Amino acid sequence: MISFLFIVVGFVFLIKGADCLVDGASSVARRLNISDLVIGMTVVAFGTSAPELFVNIIASVKGNAGIAIGNLLGSTIANIFLVLGIAALIYPLSITRETVRREIPLSLVAAVLIGFLANEHMIDKSAHAVLSRGDAVFLLFFFIIFLYYSFRFAKRRDDIAEQISTKQYGLITSSALVIIGLIGLGLGGKMIVDGAIRLALLWGVSDSFIGLTIIAIGTCLPELATSVVAACKKNADIAIGNIVGSNIFNLFFVFGISALIRPLSFTSANNIDIGVMILANILLILAMFMGRKRMIDRWEGVIFIILYGSYIGFLIMRG
Repeated sequence: MISFLFIVVGFVFLIKGADCLVDGASSVARRLNISDLVIGMTVVAFGTSAPELFVNIIASVKGNAGIAIGNLLGSTIANIFLVLGIAALIYPLSITRETVRREIPLSLVAAVLIGFLANEHMIDKSAHAVLSRGDAVFLLFFFIIFLYYSFRFAKRRDDIAEQISTKQYGLITSSALVIIGLIGLGLGGKMIVDGAIRLALLWGVSDSFIGLTIIAIGTCLPELATSVVAACKKNADIAIGNIVGSNIFNLFFVFGISALIRPLSFTSANNIDIGVMILANILLILAMFMGRKRMIDRWEGVIFIILYGSYIGFLIMRG
């Protein structure tokens, strides 16, 4: 019970820390006359993925690959099946042609790339499937390309600016928010990782199981909140753009940083999770062409949620 409470409190610190960091950094950026586009593509994008990043940094430093890998694979799956499923139930998600043609396929490419890099050493008959530091550099290189692509094409869209907090603070207050945010993220990440390790020992399950379920769902709460609000406002492109962008950010940047700190060793069971992640991206692409074109209808949202429930059930049986 104490371990679970540790995780819950950690999530509070993590999410509030991310909010403070985004508010403070956005305010500082505005005072420096940085455009809303740049703020949206950097500060806001970083803020929604900060929970996954800090949990993974702590897990990688502690050498707990199970939590680091489980968190990112689980978050990516939850973002598509759970978050988009709930958002589509609230309001059918109509997707722009640009998102369908470029961003969603890129998310699939990122998922397939993770699977390939994690198993390339197995192909060479090495003893372990591992994401090495060399692979990490490769992923970060792709992330830089993604940032360039995003800056180039985001100029044609105005949805980024709509996601940015309108609050502005003085320089001292803004700086204090950034510091508080970083402290909250660091403290929250440590509490979650420590609590997850204790919980895994208490329940007799793997660290990977905790990462794929409890931690993954918790770290995708910012994406869930953003997408649900966007769906309620009938702004579907923000709802799905937030999810797809977050997945790309996590797979390229967060996986890259995690493996750069310490190479991540994958288990054979992780390949099933990678397969589910790839399947989720494929089904998201298929949803664009089934039923009404470039739209996720409510019935498709129900299917996504059922698939996520089935996956969680499988994980419980697997332990």
